Amino acid sequence: MPRRKLAPSASSHLRRAIAGAAARLMAEEGIGDYGAAKRKAARSLGAADGEALPTNEEVETELRAWQSLYQEDEQRERVRDLRMTALEVMQLLAEFHPYLTGGALDGTAGRYSAVELDLYADSSKDVEIALLSHGISYDTLDNRRIGVEAQLRLDWNDFPVQISIYPPVAERQQPRNPHTGRGRHRVRTEAVIELLQEAPK
Repeated sequence: MPRRKLAPSASSHLRRAIAGAAARLMAEEGIGDYGAAKRKAARSLGAADGEALPTNEEVETELRAWQSLYQEDEQRERVRDLRMTALEVMQLLAEFHPYLTGGALDGTAGRYSAVELDLYADSSKDVEIALLSHGISYDTLDNRRIGVEAQLRLDWNDFPVQISIYPPVAERQQPRNPHTGRGRHRVRTEAVIELLQEAPK
C-alpha cells in the first residue's frame, strides 16, 4: 500500500518539529552531525526516512534558539573556553597555518562540542611529530572526508580538539561544508584573538 503524502501544512509542522528535536539532541546529547541528529529526531517522531527533513540551516536556527533559552550562560562560557583553547593550539601549531572552524567559531558550540581546526601540511606525519615533540598525545580518527589527509583528536586542558589535516594546496581553495556543500567559514589566529576581545567576559 503506497504511503500517503502529508498535506503541506502537516509537512511543514513535522519539518519544524524535527528541526526542534534535532536541535535538542545536538544541545543535550552532543550529537555533532546534523544529518545524524535529523535522522534520530525523525525516528523519534515516527517520520519515515527522508520525510520532511529540515535543512541544516533550519536546525541551526532552532539550535541557537534552544541554547539561548536553556543554556545561555553555560553556552556562552563554553564558546569562550573553546575559542581560548583553539587560540592556544593554533599558536602552538602556527607553522601549519591553522584555521578555526565549526561551532566554536559560529557560536553554536555546546557542552559536548570540540574545537575544530584545519591545518595544512606536506604530510600528516609532520603534525603528529610536532604534537609528540611537545609531549601531546592524540588519537587518529577514521577519516571519511574528501580532501582531508588525516584527522586527529586530542585533549587540551580537558577540552576536546579535532584537527583536520589538508595538503598545502588546499589552503587556497574554499573549503566546503560536508553536509551542505556550501562554503565553510574559517578564520586565522588573528580573527580568533579579535573574537575573544569582543566577547563579554
